[in-house]
Amino acid sequence: MRIVAIALVLSTTLCAAPRLFYSKYFKGSVPEFVAITVERDGQLTYQEAKDDDNPIHIQLDRATAQELFDLTEKLDRFQRPLESGLKIANLGAKTFRFEDGAEHHEIQFNYSEDANAQALLDRFECITETEQHFANLDRTAHFEKLGVNDVLLQMQVSWERNRLVAPEQFLPLLDRIAKNESYLHISRERAAAIAEAIRKPVAQERGQ
Repeated sequence: MRIVAIALVLSTTLCAAPRLFYSKYFKGSVPEFVAITVERDGQLTYQEAKDDDNPIHIQLDRATAQELFDLTEKLDRFQRPLESGLKIANLGAKTFRFEDGAEHHEIQFNYSEDANAQALLDRFECITETEQHFANLDRTAHFEKLGVNDVLLQMQVSWERNRLVAPEQFLPLLDRIAKNESYLHISRERAAAIAEAIRKPVAQERGQ
């Protein structure tokens, strides 16, 4: 039985897929804490508390997931220091972690001058920015309809700056706003325009 148990443990370890983890804690910010877990196949979990009982789950496209893991490889899977050592203001405690079976590497830093670390951090910041837009739009669409256009405007700015990640997640919500006459006309028009912009590159990628 012991041999079987050991074999099962080894099998589980060998079959485990690589995983990335990012977290940031910045006292006084909104939210103060975020955590993002990315599986090798692009499955992503976003949390705003360590004990978040309602995390957001999205699916990254292959290219975005690949970019995150490629940057991780360039950073030696977080096996070397990233902290700059410069005397600068507190920018929040960031954590990068790589897991692959028994392999486990974690690094923490406030600010890094490493270009690859900055690029990886920016991608995680884009994910955070995206999910905050989603949460704000979902909240206002349900409880504060007059505020929907302002949230859509902020979301549109992020879209135009190419900072929305997995934007297809917004489509059901945008379509509902665009088709519901209980929202302001300007909100409906903006929601429809953003949805069309999101669908256009997706259709082009599929050769439509």
